[in-house]
Amino acid sequence: MAVSIRLRREGTKNRSFYRVVVADKRSPRDGKFIEMVGDYDPRLPLENFHLDLERVDYWMTHGAQPSSTVSSIILKARKKAAAAPAQ
Repeated sequence: MAVSIRLRREGTKNRSFYRVVVADKRSPRDGKFIEMVGDYDPRLPLENFHLDLERVDYWMTHGAQPSSTVSSIILKARKKAAAAPAQ
């Protein structure tokens, strides 16, 4: 099974937001998914995403391919995590 990490559109007309999901490549954009690993709201300024990087890394080591938009969100999340003080 080919797995991808991609955006799933939710919300109402002109007020969309997205969930970052792990899904089979053959399933429709808003269809069935395996796991939700984050969210993204393009209408918010600055911090407009939240990702569970541990789960993203797990799925990527098991062959999941992120879409181009999700790849850029992952890079931003990694920079944000590196800049945060270690606890």
